[in-house]
Amino acid sequence: MSKSSPSVASDPYKRFASWYREAERRGIPLHNTMTLATVGANKRPSARMVLLKEYDALGFTFYTNYESRKGMELEKNPHVALVFWWQPLHRQIRIEGKVKRVSDEESDVYFATRPRGYRIGAWASRQSRPVSGSRALAKAFLKYTAKFKRRPVPRPSSWGGYRVSPSRIEFWTHRANRLHERVEYRLEKSGKWKMRCLAP
Repeated sequence: MSKSSPSVASDPYKRFASWYREAERRGIPLHNTMTLATVGANKRPSARMVLLKEYDALGFTFYTNYESRKGMELEKNPHVALVFWWQPLHRQIRIEGKVKRVSDEESDVYFATRPRGYRIGAWASRQSRPVSGSRALAKAFLKYTAKFKRRPVPRPSSWGGYRVSPSRIEFWTHRANRLHERVEYRLEKSGKWKMRCLAP
C-alpha cells in the first residue's frame, strides 16, 4: 500500500477529499461525475451518471427530480452505490450506503445557484416520463419562461437533493501487473471506520 499520512489513511472522508481535490487540480473534465446505481421494485439494478454537488462527513449530495425513475426507486429502496472513475489518475472510488432527502432549505439554496435556464428546465421536464419529442420540451420551456418572466424561478416541490450516507468506501489505484491497490473502509456499529486492504 502506498504511504499516506496517518490522518488521511484512517479517515475515508479525508482520503476522498484529497483524491477529489487532486482530480480538480489536474483539470479532469467533469471530475464530479459519478455513477449512481439504484434498485427498482423488480429487484433489478439501474445506473446512470449524476453530479456530486457537496460532500462532507455527513455524506455525498446530488440533486434530481424526485419523480424521475431514480427518484422513485430511491423512495422504495434507499440502498445505493456510487462510483467515481478518474482515468488520468488511474483511480476509482466505490461507495455504498443509504440515501435520505436533504432539507427543503438545502435544496432551495442550491436551486437558487443554478443558471436560470436550468431552473426553468426543471419545471419544463417531467423527468423519465414519455414525451413526444424535442418540440414538446421546447414548448414547455417557453411556457415556463413566460410564466416566470418577471419573477424569480422557485424550486419545484418535485425537485431536490439526496445525501448518501456511506457504510462502505473503497479506494482503488492501478498498479503494474494488475496488482492493484484496494483499500476498504467499513463503518462499524460503534460509528468508527475499520480499514483493510483487499486483494485485486
